[in-house]
Amino acid sequence: MPYQDIISKLKKSGLKGRSGSGFPTGLKWESVKNAKAKKKYIICNAAEGEPEVFKDDFILKNYPEKVIEGIKIALKTIDHSSAYFYINKNYFKKYGVKLKKLIGKLPIEIFQKKTEFGAYIGGEETSIIESIEGKRAEPRKKPPHPTQVGLFNYPTLVNNVETFYYVSKIAEGKYENTRFYSVSGEVKNKGVFELPEDLTVKKVLEQTGNWPSFDFFAQIGGGAEGEIFLPQELDTSIQYLASIIIFNKETTDLYGLMGKWVDFLMKGNCDKCVPCREGLYRIREMIDKNKIEKETLDDLFLVLEETSFCPLGRGSTAPFKSLINKVLK
Repeated sequence: MPYQDIISKLKKSGLKGRSGSGFPTGLKWESVKNAKAKKKYIICNAAEGEPEVFKDDFILKNYPEKVIEGIKIALKTIDHSSAYFYINKNYFKKYGVKLKKLIGKLPIEIFQKKTEFGAYIGGEETSIIESIEGKRAEPRKKPPHPTQVGLFNYPTLVNNVETFYYVSKIAEGKYENTRFYSVSGEVKNKGVFELPEDLTVKKVLEQTGNWPSFDFFAQIGGGAEGEIFLPQELDTSIQYLASIIIFNKETTDLYGLMGKWVDFLMKGNCDKCVPCREGLYRIREMIDKNKIEKETLDDLFLVLEETSFCPLGRGSTAPFKSLINKVLK
């Protein structure tokens, strides 16, 4: 299969990264390819760990050969390159043998994600780089971006499992502008569905037989940092992580739900910066008391959003803010 024009194909397709950032894939590949260096690296991010996000699990189970083919294309496109397959331990247990067989003699090393600390932020691209280098899995300051100064200070391409899957589809001329949606919560047909990427959330739920018959709210973008939406707000497409979680508005314990979020974020952050570490702790204190002090909470949200070092802290306010304003009131 000829790969020499893959970057132009990626640009023409409009494919954007599927790890949540939404950065144009073709531009990222071009940046690494054009960087002047004697060595370059490629990383496949299979660290997926946010609650109720399981699309990469589905892809690795059903289409691992497509993912490896996408990495192979990157290796042939980017000169002087070798690759790491960065995978969480649960997925390695399930798919490690198959992946090793598919990799064969390709210059791809499987690296298991560490979970001692920063388990969630350990999936952020610069945290992945730190982990592979044998350091504490915490984010780096950007710029410089990994495309210029990445793994072992060499230009590095970091893409998600789903992104590499679609790279292989684009190379084959079989990309149809679809994406994978994980649908879960109080639904009839929990699962992962490949559907057009411009579908509204409402259409996804309807086409998968999951539009609820009860009063509900939805969390879009993951079960930790995803934003809360009401039914009348679901005529919009998903921009980032394509995860949809449905909650029964009448029966959901809202404080219990917020407790799960904050516990996950406290366990999953790296504790590097004070705003994230202390801000989440203060939110946990309010939840324990079943009492939201709105003025104090607004101050905490502002500090988290404006001064946290990385996207985990800055994005941690979205589920709490939207649930409190739209559902808890």
